[in-house]
Amino acid sequence: MIWQFTKMHGAGNDFIVLDGVSQPIEMTPERARALAHRQLGIGADQILLVETPSHPEADFRYRIFNADGSEVEHCGNGSRCFVRFVHEQRLSRRNPLKAEIATGLITIEEKEDKSVTVDMGVTRFDPAALPFDTEGLSHFQEHEETLWNLPLPQAGTVALAALAISNPHAVLLVDNIDTAPVATQGPFIETHPRFGNRVNVGFMQVINRNHIRLRVYERGVGETLSCGTGACAAVATGIRRGLLDSPVSVQTRGGLLTIEWDGTQLKMTGPATTVFSGQVDIDKLVKDFCLKDE
Repeated sequence: MIWQFTKMHGAGNDFIVLDGVSQPIEMTPERARALAHRQLGIGADQILLVETPSHPEADFRYRIFNADGSEVEHCGNGSRCFVRFVHEQRLSRRNPLKAEIATGLITIEEKEDKSVTVDMGVTRFDPAALPFDTEGLSHFQEHEETLWNLPLPQAGTVALAALAISNPHAVLLVDNIDTAPVATQGPFIETHPRFGNRVNVGFMQVINRNHIRLRVYERGVGETLSCGTGACAAVATGIRRGLLDSPVSVQTRGGLLTIEWDGTQLKMTGPATTVFSGQVDIDKLVKDFCLKDE
């Protein structure tokens, strides 16, 4: 079975985008892993699948699969690539577009300067929304934000904010992003048993009240060059902690994102870039991948 695909990235966060409207696409964890593998497949942080919506108000359904094959709720950088893909492939001329994701609807608008703005939907601070089991954990208040003291094996205790922007996020404040323990603490927090669906882990350095630097260890992927929902999570908690004022420029390793949050509406603006298009024999790819992976 031959699939047409497009390789894209949003500030370095890279994707394989598939048109499931014009061609039959049945995604499985095995197929997602084979596609995303950087040596044996095409290579990507996530697979994005555009489908016909089930929601009556949506233009398209938009699904996201991590490099490990797991399906997740949302991807901010991917949503910008999604709308660029839909317009470039002439699947729709509507602008803005409404996309159906696992947790509801989001609105995405392509600007004249080719940047894309995403209305990110509802931000939830209830630990149960992630879910995050806080029973027995000590915590403290910083302005409007609750910070939880999470014990880590052989790493002491870290203070983190927990929130959901469709995806679950934990955000830690660090002095220097370049020396932050992303590779060591990130995996432990991502898979900590208190997070019922794992968690994306953000390490935030505040430069000034309108500028932060950020690195994110994404669940099911590892550290990526950029994370759109992670940038939104960092800004939202930074504002609630009294450290930031909207709008905030978020410098990731892959590029710059702008986040606006008024306490209710959360918007992200950033780039979306098409790299190349091609086709892949998905059955052969999976067969070869499984043989080499054994």
